[in-house]
Amino acid sequence: MPAEKDTTKPAKAVASRIKKSAGFSEDELAAMKERSRELKAEARRKRGKAGDDEGEADVLSKIAEMKEPDRGMATRLHALIKESAPGLTARTWYGMPAYAKEGKVLCYFQSGLKFKSRYATFGFSDTAKLDDGTFWPVAFALKELTPSVEKEIAALLKQAVS
Repeated sequence: MPAEKDTTKPAKAVASRIKKSAGFSEDELAAMKERSRELKAEARRKRGKAGDDEGEADVLSKIAEMKEPDRGMATRLHALIKESAPGLTARTWYGMPAYAKEGKVLCYFQSGLKFKSRYATFGFSDTAKLDDGTFWPVAFALKELTPSVEKEIAALLKQAVS
């Protein structure tokens, strides 16, 4: 009678297979790790060890890491958000620049290069007051920030925080 074959797999091999089968790309896994770091930083801020300035510094650091043209759009968007909705607090969200109202993310900028998309995205969360009937847009593809696009974004921001 032949000896039974050992079918147990080393834990590392199983963990590797699970990661691959989970369906998350490397970029998505990196974004989740970023979010974990952000949650720890938020907890630190709530304990009084850091202020809103740290969130602003984090956003500016993320923008500086971006490649053009996304860096230029994110820089201009940051200034536009500060002008149009000064009550929002800058912070990162899944490694992206985001802006919060009363601790909840209201809007964000996602670099097109972050997930290898052909365009950047400017979006709003469900806390934004953009409701219009039963169907309305909350995310916008962004290839270029023109004066007319900036005007539309400023109007959306004012409505979102109202």
